[in-house]
Amino acid sequence: MSATTFLNARLIDPERGTVTTGGLRVEDGVITALLPAQAPAPGGDTVIDCGLRHLAPGIVDIGVKVCEPGERHKESYRSAGLAAAAGGVTTMVTRPDTTPAIDSPETLEFVTRRANEAAPVNVVPMAALTKGRAGREMTEIGFLMDAGAVAFTDCDRVVTDTKVFSRALTYARSLGALVIAHPQEPILSLGAAATSGKFASLRGLPAVSPMAERMGLDRDIALIEMTRARYHADQITTARALPALQRAKANGLDITAGTSIHHLTLNALDVADYRTFFKLKPPLRDEEDRLAVAEAVASGLIDVISSMHTPQDEESKRLPFEEAASGAVALETFLPAAMRLYHAGLIDLPVLWRAMSLNPATRLGLPGGRLAVGAPADLVLFDPDAPFLMDRATLRSKSRNTPFDGARMQGKVLATYVAGHAVYERT
Repeated sequence: MSATTFLNARLIDPERGTVTTGGLRVEDGVITALLPAQAPAPGGDTVIDCGLRHLAPGIVDIGVKVCEPGERHKESYRSAGLAAAAGGVTTMVTRPDTTPAIDSPETLEFVTRRANEAAPVNVVPMAALTKGRAGREMTEIGFLMDAGAVAFTDCDRVVTDTKVFSRALTYARSLGALVIAHPQEPILSLGAAATSGKFASLRGLPAVSPMAERMGLDRDIALIEMTRARYHADQITTARALPALQRAKANGLDITAGTSIHHLTLNALDVADYRTFFKLKPPLRDEEDRLAVAEAVASGLIDVISSMHTPQDEESKRLPFEEAASGAVALETFLPAAMRLYHAGLIDLPVLWRAMSLNPATRLGLPGGRLAVGAPADLVLFDPDAPFLMDRATLRSKSRNTPFDGARMQGKVLATYVAGHAVYERT
């Protein structure tokens, strides 16, 4: 196969924490050399002049919901894959909260086959921790790992039976499996549509205290200490949960944590006049929480940023705020939303890519997320400064429930490469 050389690029290296001018050479889908600035291309190579645009590892996105099987009208592997490619996401780590849940090797094999057939990007699946995500009986974790599951989660359904959860964690530890949980106290959170405070009271919305997240995380940390399992909290969104997370890490527990791009870039006031595209789970938090979580990402306390891409159709969103479905699409808006953090001076580009690419790949044992010899050539070429007006009608997702509709944004993906092959090129 012919080789491809990328020249004249601003290389974002999340491992070294640097942004440097240079290039790289790709052969057989793998990075074979890192090139200094002004290096000539080897003879016979296909040359891509990046024009001093930024070249970074492709985003590894933990927690993407693709609605196959059961709700293909909301999102298919084809539409999600196209949206991911247009957003610089080269690996989608998909959730098992489908209809039916992905809780058996047979269902997992079905979605893996569909993903390989339809999606232009890498797709690695997670499986349910309990059967039917019902919290009563654990799934066949060993068989599901053999079928390709990289982690186990019941998504936003908290396993309320502590004995069941502890047994699942113990069994997962014996197999080296990663458990991903949603840290919320489920009774306090039930039916909540907003974070408690003056704004929720004025709007008359059912609300939940930020302490519900802290309480849920405290319980999970106690169980991790008891079982010594590998654990990842899918979304930490409040300042009150951060000290508990810091103590758990300091005590040597095998714990990592993520947050969503929406909770990093939006706050509770964005709900405004009951705009249901801003209804998320957990609900958007106060500005003080948003800034505290952004600082935790910058310091490395929070390891991962994800899109938490959750497609919902028009019928489930065009309802009163309390009754509307939670969630927002984010595959295509992930990178430009992250640029808000960069342009605000909250998080620099290498740290952003550490959280969006290197750390999720490392936690899941995937080879991507690096600009290094031997790493897969999963890359995104983008301009962090290019402005545009977000129009949800242009999104490639089947569902278009983005809270950024009509927003002025910066950061355009120019091209996305998977194993060195272009899966998206901006026209």
